[in-house]
Amino acid sequence: MEHHSCFHCGLDTKDSEIIFDGKSFCCNGCKTVYEIFSANDLTCYYDLQQAPGATPKDIEGKYNFLENPKIIEQLLEFNDGNTQIVTLYIPHIHCSSCIWILENLNKIHPSVSVSIVNFGKKNVRITYNAELLSLKDLVILLNSIGYEPFISLDDYSTGKKHIDRSLIYKLGIAGFAFGNVMFLSFPEYFDLFTNKTGINEFWLEQYKPLFRWLMFAFSVPVVFYSSQEYFISAFKGLRSKILNIDVPIALGISVLFIRSTFEIIFNHGSGFFDSLTGLVFFLLLGRFFQQKTYTFLSFERDYKSYFPIGITKIISDGTEESIQVYDIEKGDRLLIRNEELIPVDCILIKGNARIDYSFVTGESKTVIKNSGDKLFAGGKQLDGSIEVDVLKSVEQSYLTQLWSNDVFKTDKEKTFTSITNNISQYFTVVVLSIAFITTAYWLLVDSSKALNVFTSILIIACPCAFALSAPFTFGNILRILGKKKFYLKNASVIEQLAKINTIIFDKTGTITANKDTQIEYEGVALSTEEEAILKSTLRGSNHPLSRSLYNILDEHDILTLDSYEEYLGEGISGQYKQSHIKVGSAPFVGRATDTATLNTSVHISSNNAYKGKFTFYNAYRKGLSQLFNQLKKHYDLAILSGDNEGEKENLTKLLPAKTKLLFNQKPEDKLEYIKYHQSEGAHVLMVGDGLNDAGALAQSNVGIAISENVNVFSPACDAILDASKFDQLYQFIKLSKTSLKIIKWSFALSFIYNVVGLYFAVTGQLAPVVAAILMPLSSISIVSFTTLATNVAGRKLK
Repeated sequence: MEHHSCFHCGLDTKDSEIIFDGKSFCCNGCKTVYEIFSANDLTCYYDLQQAPGATPKDIEGKYNFLENPKIIEQLLEFNDGNTQIVTLYIPHIHCSSCIWILENLNKIHPSVSVSIVNFGKKNVRITYNAELLSLKDLVILLNSIGYEPFISLDDYSTGKKHIDRSLIYKLGIAGFAFGNVMFLSFPEYFDLFTNKTGINEFWLEQYKPLFRWLMFAFSVPVVFYSSQEYFISAFKGLRSKILNIDVPIALGISVLFIRSTFEIIFNHGSGFFDSLTGLVFFLLLGRFFQQKTYTFLSFERDYKSYFPIGITKIISDGTEESIQVYDIEKGDRLLIRNEELIPVDCILIKGNARIDYSFVTGESKTVIKNSGDKLFAGGKQLDGSIEVDVLKSVEQSYLTQLWSNDVFKTDKEKTFTSITNNISQYFTVVVLSIAFITTAYWLLVDSSKALNVFTSILIIACPCAFALSAPFTFGNILRILGKKKFYLKNASVIEQLAKINTIIFDKTGTITANKDTQIEYEGVALSTEEEAILKSTLRGSNHPLSRSLYNILDEHDILTLDSYEEYLGEGISGQYKQSHIKVGSAPFVGRATDTATLNTSVHISSNNAYKGKFTFYNAYRKGLSQLFNQLKKHYDLAILSGDNEGEKENLTKLLPAKTKLLFNQKPEDKLEYIKYHQSEGAHVLMVGDGLNDAGALAQSNVGIAISENVNVFSPACDAILDASKFDQLYQFIKLSKTSLKIIKWSFALSFIYNVVGLYFAVTGQLAPVVAAILMPLSSISIVSFTTLATNVAGRKLK
């Protein structure tokens, strides 16, 4: 950085004499930001990029409205009195330095616990301690380091966010200039005609200079405003020693503008202003089309692909029914069981609430809530069942955000799009080399063609089509799978799904259908009070066996238990006054392991006295045998079950030969089994019910949770599959492999286009304006191809 440039923001410091720590600053604001970073050992912010910062603004009194509790409540997405979470739109976010400093806010102010940047949307989600830092102070802190948020109360009240319309403005200006420049170029176009016919050229010669300078005037805003993103992107890439796809575009625009300007100054010709404005217009038109298409895909993904998470609604007559979360309405009464996610903001009416907000805040500390307290969406109930009254309907995008929260992300290999970026980078180097070598050749052979050839090569060979292949293919696949009730966390899951070679299934609740299970009781009859306590205890559990057993018991008045505990992989217990019920495995209730019955059994004890057992005769999901026969041809299959070997004979008959069957597996055993096979080179897909399988789902390369009218929400899984679509799992995996083939085909088409286009450009047969038209058309054709191909592949699904 030169001495007359501000070390923080890069602005001119000639009129400033502010020197600190041997560095020049344009104002005290930039100097203060540097002091803050220096004091908190964050000066490596400047190592990521030179002068990445923005000059902080004077906002004295600007954010006093953030002292109003009603306005604060409107802006916050979570507030339990101590911890608050807010998402702020920050227009200045533009590079890796911005991400780095905003995600290290906790080093500047210890009251900030977590801050996560969404670079695409230019917002940051901040979790902070409200007792030590107010929302107003947080906003002032962000401004002090050059990242002032954009806050519009109208946007928040209507549920809208700030929309960046700059691309539309730039496209409009470029289109207006292009049309006028073409009109003003008509005298030049007719010049040859008038020379041949001898028509009086007085009007042409008299106004030719005026027309040329008007064309120059129309081109100035196109170059310095409409095309500025290409120059900024190219400059940042070069400063970071990266040749991105905007470098050749910016170079081509610069050459056209400079050459044209010199031609009209020295009266050597009219220049190429028509080609220049047409180039920028068609480039922006292609970008606008891409943006609108991708926004459409994102909209379908985020707001129409609802998770198949069920919730229990309590009807006015006291009966219960399972509904989808997006059917929840304000005023409904819901039953939230143990380990279930609270999908909406609500009021606690009945039960003992111990809430874990780690999904929302990233902190595992639980909070106790009493009747009448407000509960926030995203919390998980940990102490039996509770009843709540709904304050507002579910925001599905909020659940999507919880699922995709960076706190729960694991590095399960790089995504396929990184390959695209590498191709684009090397492609740019090749294109620049071809452009300079070819231009040098034409300067020697025919210098009049050299400029057109140089510009045409830079435009026609832009690797935009390469860069578009993966995001549009994956985006459309996400949408198609979502419509088929298979919901993926992000696009990278598609690639991982295509790589798997081993599939492991849980048994109970995964390959078994709970609603068709038959149950028989053997033992001492339970008293009315014991059965009521048993039903109330089972009511709090989401385990498939508990749900099945709960549904067959007689109706009883639901009791509010004094205590409730669930022991992972063992059983549950509940206490009401002096009565204590335990439900689970034989050892859990104090009885020796039952070897007489091979079928899955649930044992009951009351006040430590053994009562009897419920024996379950499993019904397997429709299409299970056919699914396993399809999968066995391509994958190694295994079933890991926490139950005994009672179903081994049935499964052996039902499933293909050599399918591995392992029983009496604890949750940690499943995790270790997956870890071992991964160490042997296996890419593992784990399919479980999301209850006892969280560790195994997280360890696997891809974890799929089966959902069947339950609201157990696990960020450990990479996908959620509706139980009704279980038999289509092979088709879904096959579609993921097809999507990679589509991307490779689109790469091939783009390569062919570039080779053909380069041939005409190198030989001097392609005008820059034609290249400018063809370049966005190539991008549009790639998008059309990937969309059409993925839609055709998607139609093969049932």
